[in-house]
Amino acid sequence: MDASHRGVAAPRLLRGKNGVHASGRNGGLRVALVHDWLTGMRGGEKCLDVLCQAFPDATLHTLIHRKGALSPTIERMNIRTSALQRIHGVHKHYRKLLPIMPAAARMWNVGDVDVVVSLSHCVAKAVRVPRGIPHISYCFTPMRYAWDGRESYLQSWRNKPLKRALAAGLLNSLRDWDKRTAAGVTHFVAISQTIRDRIARSYERDSRIIEPPVETTFYTPDNSPRSGAYLIVSALVPYKRIEQAIEACSRLNLPLDVIGEGPERAKLAANAGPTVRFLGWQSDEVIRDHYRQARALLFPGEEDFGIVPMEALATGCPVIALGRGGVAENVDDRVGRLYQDPTTEGLMSVISTWEADGCPNDPSEGRRRAEALSTNVFRSRLLGLIDEVTGRTSPIPAPHIGAERSRMPAG
Repeated sequence: MDASHRGVAAPRLLRGKNGVHASGRNGGLRVALVHDWLTGMRGGEKCLDVLCQAFPDATLHTLIHRKGALSPTIERMNIRTSALQRIHGVHKHYRKLLPIMPAAARMWNVGDVDVVVSLSHCVAKAVRVPRGIPHISYCFTPMRYAWDGRESYLQSWRNKPLKRALAAGLLNSLRDWDKRTAAGVTHFVAISQTIRDRIARSYERDSRIIEPPVETTFYTPDNSPRSGAYLIVSALVPYKRIEQAIEACSRLNLPLDVIGEGPERAKLAANAGPTVRFLGWQSDEVIRDHYRQARALLFPGEEDFGIVPMEALATGCPVIALGRGGVAENVDDRVGRLYQDPTTEGLMSVISTWEADGCPNDPSEGRRRAEALSTNVFRSRLLGLIDEVTGRTSPIPAPHIGAERSRMPAG
């Protein structure tokens, strides 16, 4: 177990008049939750939702909150935002405020608590924690701009040397700040081996792996016949490499359904062949139906974990994915195919080979792998860690997970 040089005191539990633990669904444990920003229900917010169900009386600290964009469980929390919330139009332009986010994050006041749990890919782990209080950081990735994504970000300024130099200086400062604030975390948790390795490189810290939850009670197989169409489920943004899937299927004259929206849609549609259909954002139910019927899910991007491929596997859908990042930890020839060349030609080659081999896939094995990462497994492992670091002798009462699903768009 990873711990900082700071000593961690025994938890100070709430006590009632008779000196026993105060009653409540969280057994009296005083918890502060911290999340970078709350603007929509993505994978990170689904992890947060589990903690909010377990600790409904916790305070939830975040930079900004777009009301109504989260699950009912999260919206019911005592949500405390930063000064950034008062900036006009902040929900649309908050990423441009990266230079001042560290200062805003250091203003959070978690108060008198027994444990702090931050869910962080940017600044949440920098929250100030009272001395001796355990701080568990559930790390989606170390700050991407400052570490692995630094050169990609600077490349956008390649024709503007002065702005590039200024941006490089800013990112250097952010990286130094990000590493310093890692000292305030007593226990790091990584979402995959890929992120565990990244935490070790960036912060020189070890971490425990607890993969994000897969909603296996919702994403289930049925008896739908597999159609001839390949499937993309993704935001249409450059780093996802959706253009490679579109070009590959267009050149191979294979049907492809694209579920998702984003700034690249017009460009992608202009370059797509007649076998490609753009379906826009769809409901969870429609996505599930496509998983159940697709020939295979195509996943050409490199992700830290990759929740979409795991949802597909939960329905028995094969996955053809780039063999990099977290996806490669769960996909192999038993449930689809991996390929190593991150190009259109690489994807075309693996599709052609897979089809020539008869599209081999073991749906029951895909389902088994998804069930090993179910929401209930995630809940048990994360709450078990909280029990461990706070020295609790009895487990935290855990609500049933999966009864209340969000229907909010991933805005």
